[in-house]
Amino acid sequence: MSAPPPLQIREANAHLAAVHPRAAELERRLLAAERTMSVQAERLACQDQQLRVALDELGRAKDREISALQEQLLSSEATVRSLQAAVDQRDQMIRQLQPRADLLQDITRQRPPLAALLATLDQAEELGPLPTSHSHGAHLLPDGPGPPLGNNMGEEEGQDDQQSAVFGTTV
Repeated sequence: MSAPPPLQIREANAHLAAVHPRAAELERRLLAAERTMSVQAERLACQDQQLRVALDELGRAKDREISALQEQLLSSEATVRSLQAAVDQRDQMIRQLQPRADLLQDITRQRPPLAALLATLDQAEELGPLPTSHSHGAHLLPDGPGPPLGNNMGEEEGQDDQQSAVFGTTV
């Protein structure tokens, strides 16, 4: 084998001289890219760690909120049961009091006629007793003959047959 001609050696040296700075530039750029990637990897790792901490905190907050809502639900259910029991108790009381309410309504409907009757009885009391008489036919009613009004219910025969009628009211 023969040695390459000097021209080829010079061209090869020139080519090597041109390639060497290019290779050095590429190596610098590679080192810069590696440093950039390393910095970015550190940032991403830090962000990943921060996001994991934030996600864990969100999970704990969610669990606390769920627990609080469950407690609130249990409390609300207890309140509903309590209110339902109170409603049932009141319904039972209403059923017990309904006949009395019906009776009171009947009484209030009959109050005006009862008041009129009581007023009439008061007027009758104001008239006073009937005069007493010893003869049986002396005082006849205006409507015609007949015995005078008396209070003869269950009395013995030995007593006066003609006692005066007295109207009285007790309320």
